[in-house]
Amino acid sequence: MEFLPHREPMLLVDHMEMDENNVVHARYTVTGEEFFLKGHFPGYPIVPGVILCEIMGQCCSLLVKEHLAGKIPFYAGLDKIRFKRQVRPGDTIEIKGTITKQKAMIFFVKAEARVDGELCAQGILSFALVQRPND
Repeated sequence: MEFLPHREPMLLVDHMEMDENNVVHARYTVTGEEFFLKGHFPGYPIVPGVILCEIMGQCCSLLVKEHLAGKIPFYAGLDKIRFKRQVRPGDTIEIKGTITKQKAMIFFVKAEARVDGELCAQGILSFALVQRPND
């Protein structure tokens, strides 16, 4: 909560930590009650691919925690995104991510999501850290 500006119903992280090699490890368990499952698809709910990208992005925010003060992370791009497996209610998504490049306040992160060790989604996520407007 300290590093993410997201709150319910868009908070999609249950746990995240960074290891000694600056790799983020995180997880989110799909309960089946999420708003995005209500119409995707009735009778056979599947987590939408764009939501898998959002889950990976939120989990990777820990990688830029030193730069987040007064800033909001916005997606700047999604590259080489691939979806390999459906994610359904009851699945626990395990995310791994690492920064591959940085240009000023734009960060490029290689991320992957797995369920039971099986790859669900992967790609390069880029984030721009933008100054938070004064409220």
